[in-house]
Amino acid sequence: MAQSLTHITPDPAILDAREQQASESISTAIAALRTQILAGLFTPPFTFPRISSQSSTVAPSQPLTHLTSFSPVPTLAEWSALWSVWDLITLKMIPPSMLHVKPIDLRHKCLFYLGHIPTFCDIHLTRVLRRMGKKEEGHTEPEYFKDIFERGIDPDVDDPSSIHPHSEVPDKEEDWPTLGEVLAFRDRVRARLVRIYEEYGVPREGDPTVRDFPRALARVLWMTWEHEGFHTETILFMLIQKAGDVDGPLPPPGFATPQWETLQKLPEWSQLLPASTVTLEAGTEISLGHDDVEAEDSFDQLNSPTYEFGWDNEHPRRSVKLGEKPVRVETRPILNAEFYDFWIKERKAGGHDLPGLWVVDSEGDVKVRTLYGPVSMSVAGNWPFISAYDDLEAFAKWKGGRLPTEVELRTYLDRYEGAEESNIGFKNWHPIPPQVPDVENGVRGHNGGVWEWASTLFDEYPGFEKSVLYPGFSSDFFDGKHHVVLGGSYALVPRLAQRRTVRNWFQHNYPYAFVGGRVVYDI
Repeated sequence: MAQSLTHITPDPAILDAREQQASESISTAIAALRTQILAGLFTPPFTFPRISSQSSTVAPSQPLTHLTSFSPVPTLAEWSALWSVWDLITLKMIPPSMLHVKPIDLRHKCLFYLGHIPTFCDIHLTRVLRRMGKKEEGHTEPEYFKDIFERGIDPDVDDPSSIHPHSEVPDKEEDWPTLGEVLAFRDRVRARLVRIYEEYGVPREGDPTVRDFPRALARVLWMTWEHEGFHTETILFMLIQKAGDVDGPLPPPGFATPQWETLQKLPEWSQLLPASTVTLEAGTEISLGHDDVEAEDSFDQLNSPTYEFGWDNEHPRRSVKLGEKPVRVETRPILNAEFYDFWIKERKAGGHDLPGLWVVDSEGDVKVRTLYGPVSMSVAGNWPFISAYDDLEAFAKWKGGRLPTEVELRTYLDRYEGAEESNIGFKNWHPIPPQVPDVENGVRGHNGGVWEWASTLFDEYPGFEKSVLYPGFSSDFFDGKHHVVLGGSYALVPRLAQRRTVRNWFQHNYPYAFVGGRVVYDI
């Protein structure tokens, strides 16, 4: 007689253990996928030093200060890395057909910047060497490059005919130097710079790769490196305006194209990030800037190994206080998905133009521009929203808040941002979802890879002194139209993005720079 099968009821404890094991396996697989996508695929063929000694824990009583691990003067290895990323962008991403194209009307054509970078460096090397008594040191040939490539443009958005002093460039395409002539000039300038390192640099004891210089020369070497560092970002927010077009720039070569469909399945890409606020107490005192007196530079004394150079708007160190009332600051920057909801409502009400880094495709769908071409809002919804100050301020007011002042923003960034995972220095070639700080467990966050707007106007302040080497660097833009931005984007080198005293600026209605923002509420 056949035996009947007996129904067996599983032990609940065994089921719980199996479910836990399955859950852990899924979590492990997601973590491995995230690591592969966000680290393995996008490791650049160049590396920049990063500050890694910053505490990853939130310590409001001990905010980030000058925990810099950078040498005062960039090493030749840093120059090599910078040249690698600059050449990748300008020679491998910009096709020849784009050299005489202006992706942004308010900027020069692409070819200008290929000539501008070595020309700026050569002009300042010549000046400092002559100040050292090297009268035989002339400008690198062709000398006329200094007349057309010395300085770029940042015209008034509302009136492009209103513009600061700048180089006069040729009107006709045939009057410009050829690409070959510009590259040959670039190579001669680079060789000249290497020679200066070898002739005037004093190898640091214990680390011969680091060199110290007479401080006046050291400042020029630092300044020309950071100038090029700024421009790697500038040229990318030009190129992104044409990315994806048939005649546009190429994606970064040598890097795997992001697997957007896979990425958007990750929880931090697909699920709305939690919103929370932290309170900044009234009257809190912090420091802005650092002490860097250009007038004290000389050729008689080497730069101190711990000296920190900065642009003229970073000096001097000064104490400032928060306002008379506390404020609440959102720990999550404004996201694309949030602004999209706002924009849809405002558009229906008859207002608010399309943001500068958004585009509407042929089917009427709104997409977000990237260097790989526009991507859907389902991919970029959790990225920080990038646009003009006016757009972000309008959104903040819609939510019942405002954008932070420079002091409020600096206080927040010092206390809660700066995670090791921060998206800077070409870790990715696009924004990523922010990492919201875990205040309860003391873990810092990051904003996904953007500068952040402050409501503070970029203007003169007590103690400000114009640079002698670059007198119009800041003061040409004290016009009541430019706002301070702090931090740094995914396309900014760490030496700039991680120096807390760095201050950048853009016009309030300039929509192209990689700048986002966060909402502050008055209590």
